[in-house]
Amino acid sequence: MTRVKDLLRDAVWWAEDYAYAIAWQVRGFLSRRAPDDYLSGDLRPILVLPGIWETWSFLRPIIDPLHEHGHPLHVLTSLGRNGRPVVRTAEDVAAYLAEHDLRDVVVVAHSKGGLIGKYVMTELDPEGRVDRMVAVSTPFGGSRYAAYLPLKSLRSFSPRDATTLLLSGRLEANARITSVYGLFDPHIPEGSRLEGATNVRIETGGHFRILGDQGTLKAVVKAVSA
Repeated sequence: MTRVKDLLRDAVWWAEDYAYAIAWQVRGFLSRRAPDDYLSGDLRPILVLPGIWETWSFLRPIIDPLHEHGHPLHVLTSLGRNGRPVVRTAEDVAAYLAEHDLRDVVVVAHSKGGLIGKYVMTELDPEGRVDRMVAVSTPFGGSRYAAYLPLKSLRSFSPRDATTLLLSGRLEANARITSVYGLFDPHIPEGSRLEGATNVRIETGGHFRILGDQGTLKAVVKAVSA
């Protein structure tokens, strides 16, 4: 009976997850907020990295409160909907950090954005510009569902993908990462727990809707302020 209840609960979370994603995609499209609106602030800078097929505005439930706390927020409009490979996008991120001479940076990322952030931290940051990262629902070890997906951009999240394997072996950076995830993620059955990182499990489910959970916001604020 408990198994049946869990399956029903997960099914509800799954439906709510896609409803949340659609709603925030629409809100992002209609929003008049511009990246420059977030550049003010006296606290440590934050670099925002969305997930695949997401724009920076998809993370507004998290980044709006961070900006209100006094953090300047940097987004790369060149990412578009973040459909390019992790390595190519990470190179753009590293170039942005250097161009704007950003230091003591905290990366706030969702899903694929966490892979991009870790690649920057481990492969493209010899000057140590990125201090730490907090990643929400990131497939650090890949997702076994990826191999069955029709698009190459999604198959790249396979546990056997070369970039995923490379990042999985870069354990030294994990101590500077906070991984936030829910009880159930319909896209990442393996979960987002990361060895050696600060792992925070939120008592709800979803891959997208967790971005709007107050527990997630609390965990992000704590990680950014540490």
